[in-house]
Amino acid sequence: MPEATHDHLTDQGHAFIAYGSNAFRLSVKQWLFVLLIVAPLFALAPSLWRRAEKLDVSGDFRMNKDLSNDYWLYSNCAARAAERYDTLVVGDSVIWGEYVTPDQTLTHYLNELATRERFGNLGLDGSHPMALAGLLEYYGKAISNKNVVILCNALWMSSLKHDLQSTDELNFQHSRLVPQFTPKIPCYRADASTRLGIVVERNVEFNSWTGHLQQSYFDQKDVPSWTLEHPYECSLSRPMKNPRDNELHEDPIPWTKRGIKPTDFPFVDLNTSLQWSAFKRAVDVLRARGNHVVVVINPLNEHMLTGKSREVYAKLKGSINSDLRAMQVECIVPELLPSEEYADASHPLSTGYKRLASELFEKLK
Repeated sequence: MPEATHDHLTDQGHAFIAYGSNAFRLSVKQWLFVLLIVAPLFALAPSLWRRAEKLDVSGDFRMNKDLSNDYWLYSNCAARAAERYDTLVVGDSVIWGEYVTPDQTLTHYLNELATRERFGNLGLDGSHPMALAGLLEYYGKAISNKNVVILCNALWMSSLKHDLQSTDELNFQHSRLVPQFTPKIPCYRADASTRLGIVVERNVEFNSWTGHLQQSYFDQKDVPSWTLEHPYECSLSRPMKNPRDNELHEDPIPWTKRGIKPTDFPFVDLNTSLQWSAFKRAVDVLRARGNHVVVVINPLNEHMLTGKSREVYAKLKGSINSDLRAMQVECIVPELLPSEEYADASHPLSTGYKRLASELFEKLK
């Protein structure tokens, strides 16, 4: 066996392999040069894209329902809306407008009463309080020094499952927005690497921006996967999916015509509710940024509740009101809407939104 030459020996006399499996290796100076090129791209690309991307939040804008998981887009919408409107309305699908068109939402009727574009719709479909708190904390930083109306929907506290207290694993909406480590959510079973990845995404804008590109431009796929499925299309020419939602997604018919029967909701104890604790955190996040916050307690469809459940809900609603006032937060408790103006347990139809807007507008002046 031939001896190794001196050029391939270490000081200890052991064989030294100059090159491994890599095609080439970079020196320290070369790595520094690469870093000088990549670092500005990493830092500036999201902000440059934010300025260049066309996004009109005027009129009856609401986020495309198919892009509800595009939180970077939401942050961009929040920034544009904060520049345009003096009052921002945040909450779940009740604010977004589940059973109505954009020109039948709560914000539309509020603006109609104001005779100008004063209220901006920043509702996000499926944003239960634990998700809403994370959404505002990490992606709603542009909402500062504004008037903010935030909806409190007690339906998210109507059972252990909705309150996320169930010990059975549950695939719930917007799990990427909830606390990943503490407080512990019994039904959330993501592994440690997934949780860490989510934390990094929240705090490194480049990561959330690349997620936006996947959601809004590449059919919720990463670029390599999309390219394999579309080998003859140019990825650089992909148009952005329309961020504005103009569709009617559910049949606008009263709950009584859907075959829904009166229900006994086992509302949770407010003192142990994960969702209520998260809602208060959302309010604190908004107030810490200098916003004037008004909470509107969503008028649940009490016509749909059994007698016992209605009594429990009345006490829960009273406790919510008391807790908020103890926090020195302005709270509005609207009147119950007529039965035929509800589509289900919590969503009004267009006539219900119009009636609700009339009541709220006088109190939001």
